[in-house]
Parts: sequence; structure tokens; C-alpha cells
Amino acid sequence: MSPPPGWYPDPSAPHLQRWWDGTTWTEHRAPAAAPTAPVPPPSAGGGGTGRAKVVALIAAGAVLVAAIVTGGLYLGRGDDGDGEDVRSVPNPATSGVPPTTDTPSPSVSTSEPSADDPAVVTDQLNGITLPLPDGWVRPQYVTEDDVVMTTDGTYDCPGDSGVCRHGLVISRTATGNDGSSPEALAKKDISDAADAAYDRDLVGRRPFGGIESHQQVASGQIAVAGRAGYYVRWRVKTAKGPGGYVESLAFPSSVGTEAPVLVRFVFDAGEDGPPLTDMDKITRGIRSIDDAATGGGVGSSIGPTD
Repeated sequence: MSPPPGWYPDPSAPHLQRWWDGTTWTEHRAPAAAPTAPVPPPSAGGGGTGRAKVVALIAAGAVLVAAIVTGGLYLGRGDDGDGEDVRSVPNPATSGVPPTTDTPSPSVSTSEPSADDPAVVTDQLNGITLPLPDGWVRPQYVTEDDVVMTTDGTYDCPGDSGVCRHGLVISRTATGNDGSSPEALAKKDISDAADAAYDRDLVGRRPFGGIESHQQVASGQIAVAGRAGYYVRWRVKTAKGPGGYVESLAFPSSVGTEAPVLVRFVFDAGEDGPPLTDMDKITRGIRSIDDAATGGGVGSSIGPTD
């Protein structure tokens, strides 16, 4: 059984705490809490209670970890090559996470990250928050509508003059003409999403020389913020540059009139593009503003990452 949601020692940075949402690690991190009481010494006879021994051993281990981190030694992260931490479930033997459903130590905060968290982007119109993964920033000097985050930095577009970004995430409210069900919405939107990303921009330029072909690489139902959604993902080939991946994700909002929400992902392909696992991370981390504890998507049901 997986441990309950809460703050636990970060497997990749033991001097920090990291939010475990009950299914996977999120991008939320915080400084590790300081000890609240001294560790009781063992008795003169070398015995002491079992609890005292356990506390002493834990404290000694914490001191050793702190010394290693302070000394600047590199600790292997166990990455899978794409920057994804393969240790997706806390290891009770190394991270201090209880193997049962018992609540964590009172010295560790169990509050869910709020919408004011710097690692969270809020879409007030559609009533959702989205996690901001490493390497992503809030939009600046972006001409596209409804962009909620971009990869950090720009580059010269390989086609017509202009600047391009390796990744965009766009969140908008679906109109009455877009369709009804999440499946119909996603299937209808994917073509428009691909054209807007890799064919022609708002002023008619072709920053990638236009789209030459596309291939659907994944589609299916998925839970988003506790609601039933649907996604379609294309691999797009362009006349210039490496092309990219475009995904349309549709799901009903949980606030207001519950109007359908469309989230578009635009990821450049190639070594400079963001890892496709970021699509999964962002989807899993989407939450309703009214219910921060609402579950996100199921990452294993999202399509291939190659």
C-alpha cells in the first residue's frame, strides 16, 4: 500500500522535503524541518529503551547525510536518462516514509501545496492549477493566447524569422462549437493545435517551414483533477527543424458552469525539447482550485514517450 500524501525527505536531496501526493512525487520542495527535541542518551548500562535507540540511530543518520551534502559529494539520482526520477514511490528504508497508512511525524507538515506556491500556475478562468516543472517558467513576451507556461529561454526559429520556444502549455475554455464530450473535443482540437504550433503563426509566417506529416502516437481516457477526460497526442514532422509533439487534453471543469477545458501541450522533438514525461507530470498535477486534494491523471495511462 502506498504511503499517504504528505511531506517526506526528498530521495534526490535528503536535506529537503518533497510532496508525495499518494501516487507519485510532485515538484513541490521545502527545507527539511529542524529537530524539535534533543535525542535522549542511552542509559549508563548501555541498554536504554528501544524507542531511544531508534531515535538516536535516525538522528545519527541525519547528521551523516547532512555532512555528505555539505561536503559537496555527488549523490546519484537514479535517473532513467530523460531526467525522470525512477524512484517514483518513497522507499521506507531510505526516505523515512512509513510503510503503512499511519500519519507522518507531527514535526512534518502534511498540508497540500497551495495555489500560491511558486511551483504552481493558476488558471483562474478555468478553475484549475497546474504544476510548474523544473525548466518551465510563467509566460513572458508571448503572443499566443492562453499560454500558462513555457520552457525557459528562446531560440531562432529554423524557418521564417522569429523566436521560438521548445515547449508551451496552453489552457483555454472550449466553446460551444468545439463539441460536447471530452473525446469529441480532444479529437477535434488536435488538428488546430498542431497547425497553430508548427504550421503558421498568427501573422502567417511559417517558423518551421510548415507541417509535412503527422502520426497519432497515443489517445485514450484519463482522469484529470478527479474528472473523466480524454487526450490525443500527435508526432508532427516539419519541413525545417526536428518537429515536435502536440497533445490536446479535454476534461470538464469542476467549478462554475463546468464548461469543458482544453489543455494543449506543444513540445519540440530532439535533444533540446523538453522530456515527454513532463506532459505526464503536468497532467497528473492538475487540480481544481476549489479542491486542492482532488486526484490528478493516471500517468501510466498516458501514451508512449519516445
